[in-house]
Amino acid sequence: MAAWVGECVRVGAVAVPCVLLLLIVPVSQGEKNLQDVRCKCICPPYKDHAGFIYNKNISQKDCDCLHVVDPMPVPGRDVEAYCLRCECKYEERSSFTIQFTIIVYLSILGLLLLYMFYLTLVEPMLKRRLFAHSQLIQSDDDVGDHQPFANAHSVLAQSQRRANVLNKVEYAQQRWKLQVQEQRKSVFDRHVVLS
Repeated sequence: MAAWVGECVRVGAVAVPCVLLLLIVPVSQGEKNLQDVRCKCICPPYKDHAGFIYNKNISQKDCDCLHVVDPMPVPGRDVEAYCLRCECKYEERSSFTIQFTIIVYLSILGLLLLYMFYLTLVEPMLKRRLFAHSQLIQSDDDVGDHQPFANAHSVLAQSQRRANVLNKVEYAQQRWKLQVQEQRKSVFDRHVVLS
């Protein structure tokens, strides 16, 4: 695997696919990452020593105050009392699951950005082209030769029907907003409840 990583580093143009592949390739159980397991001890304030959080990458059987807290902030006779106050927990996480979640999140974000690009740049160009095409159909209808554009005319009619539906929805929404404003005026300004 180390030779393959070296090849990825040498080839600058193909760096992005190499990085993605490195993120996707799971780590085997034998070579578990040291950051995947740790012992975390939370020690509250003790006498004149402030509280502190200690982290150490050790095995689960050694997860206690004596193995994790280094250097020990209290002298030898207070070590036992200090360690009894500390709460130590063994934590294990999966780097592969975290990497997979981040890749899925970034993929969805990329798709949304592509869709936004489509909505802001490509769709207006298509609408302009369709509008120019509809002007061409109307001028051909005047001449009387509408056979070559018969299919395009049905596509235009469908898009106009969709536009009519959107216009109806927008009109209903505006009418509803006006009704709400009128009701607010009646209730708050005139103190009249509508029946």
